[in-house]
Amino acid sequence: MGKSNIKQTATDIINAIGGEENIISAAHCATRLRIVLKDTDKVNSTELEALELVKGTFNNGGQFQIILGTGIVNEVYKEFIVKADISEANKEEVKMAATEKMNVLQRFLKTLADIFVPILPALVASGLLMGINNILTAEGLFVENMSLVQAYPQFADLAEMINLFANAAFVFLPVLIGFSATQIFGGTPVLGAVIGAIMIHPDLLNGHGFGQALLDGTVPYWNILGFNIATVGYQGTVLPVIASSFILAKIEINTRKIIPSMLDNILTPLISVLLAATVTFTILGPIMRTVGDWMTYGVMWLFFDLGALGGAIYGVVYPLLVITGMHHSLVTAETQILANIGTLGGSPTFAVVAASNVAQGAAALAVMMLMKKDLKMKSVASAAGVSALLGITEPAVFGVNLKLKYPFIGALIGSAVGSAYATLMNVLALSPGPAGLPGVIVIRPQSMVQYMVAIAIAFIVSFMSTVFLAKLSEQKKKKKLTNDELSAA
Repeated sequence: MGKSNIKQTATDIINAIGGEENIISAAHCATRLRIVLKDTDKVNSTELEALELVKGTFNNGGQFQIILGTGIVNEVYKEFIVKADISEANKEEVKMAATEKMNVLQRFLKTLADIFVPILPALVASGLLMGINNILTAEGLFVENMSLVQAYPQFADLAEMINLFANAAFVFLPVLIGFSATQIFGGTPVLGAVIGAIMIHPDLLNGHGFGQALLDGTVPYWNILGFNIATVGYQGTVLPVIASSFILAKIEINTRKIIPSMLDNILTPLISVLLAATVTFTILGPIMRTVGDWMTYGVMWLFFDLGALGGAIYGVVYPLLVITGMHHSLVTAETQILANIGTLGGSPTFAVVAASNVAQGAAALAVMMLMKKDLKMKSVASAAGVSALLGITEPAVFGVNLKLKYPFIGALIGSAVGSAYATLMNVLALSPGPAGLPGVIVIRPQSMVQYMVAIAIAFIVSFMSTVFLAKLSEQKKKKKLTNDELSAA
């Protein structure tokens, strides 16, 4: 790959997306060139995808994204910003530009994603630690009728220590969310962490026991000026702390406008935390707890009441949401389910998402096998297929399956069947993790085998469906050509 090829690719991309006058800003991630355009209708996708170095394109979240691959995208980007005569921008600046082109719903979903993305590494790390703890404490996994800890008591304290490490992120989840959300809303992050800490203070009734205390009539209250305020914590909740962080940030921003600068560092934090915490316990908290419970009950109804049918529905809907970026809205319910793992036993959605990802990978690999002459598509499909099996589906979805259509339909079929089986077998995850083959480590021990069976089913059904649909598509093309020849004669 010569430098001249890189320069030519940058030039060809600019021409294919409507010229430099159609570009607002651009950045890149590990594999994709991310561009915010004035008018996406000016993009010539056919011309773009014919370029040797371009592995696929898609439009998502207000950004037009061109898949180039690791090691190539950064080189093309350097030439791109020079030839387009634009200044170098980071991903956050490009996101800000893209946000201005979104509607209210898209902005809301993007905000949820922006809040959770920074804290996902903490949750994934906790999840993998929980997986290690599962291996040490699961009975019958390696030793008949015994766990490794029972068979080798010298590992008992190690397992206890790892379990403490694993639970920390979920125990203090409102603190993490408060920090991240307040930063997104324009406030001081550490004050958001304080609000999160207040909401799970040990002097409050533990939020997990609130329902039973309500039934027993033992809910404690503060009596403030004749008003009774329940002294209940918000452990295991997500929406209340997000709403409280929003109020905190808005109070802080507006307070700074009226407080003299010499008193700002003293009065602004005091007023912001006092008012936000008061509003949280009197109004916002109870309302958002109810909304969050409804979301959780909705997901639980889909899986535990509809069973395999509900899993199949989720398995079909999830990849459709990925295309629009709306799958980020599911993060809130998923996180709340995992935060209540003690009462729910685990999350049923992880296995479905993994089955969906593996199905997309299988469809792409089927395309790789079927493509005899199109060497570029064959190369893209092989890399994208392996990536999807590991949990990263964008290259497979946008670079292969949607482009050819029939592989995406095959993947939906495989996802539905694999997801239905996972739900039928009650496969539950104990934490977030890589939603693909490596994800087995975050599955509860008694479900690990069924998890692997579910994604194997998703792979096989998706692969076979894609091959079948490819042959069907080929037959239709041949039939059309024959009819066209007869008509011409």
